Amino acid sequence: MASDEKFVAFIRDQMAGAGPISARKLFGEFAIYCGDKVVAFVCDNQLFVKPTSAGKALLGHPSLAPPYPEAKPHFLIDDVDDGELLSSVILATARELPAPKPKAAKKKAAKKKTAKKKSKRTQASV
Repeated sequence: MASDEKFVAFIRDQMAGAGPISARKLFGEFAIYCGDKVVAFVCDNQLFVKPTSAGKALLGHPSLAPPYPEAKPHFLIDDVDDGELLSSVILATARELPAPKPKAAKKKAAKKKTAKKKSKRTQASV
């Protein structure tokens, strides 16, 4: 079952104290970003936060569950009504997670450059 966009909007509002929060659709579910880092997932209208030691320190003994089949266990957050705690956990998680890796150049752009070089060589040899 796909997650409800109203639930995702509610989660984003609850996390607003952590900084810039956004959500992107991902296979019918949602990835939650704090800045440029994926910090959580919303799957089947449940919130799963990436596990970090800082998040665990704030949550105590959180439940662990995979957000989707074959995923690593994440913190399953049952009480999404405490916006202050949720913001604290998300901010602590974002600070502990590594920066995202830069994306590689797209292959189409590389192919266009190669095609331009070939056409220049062909024109030069004529």
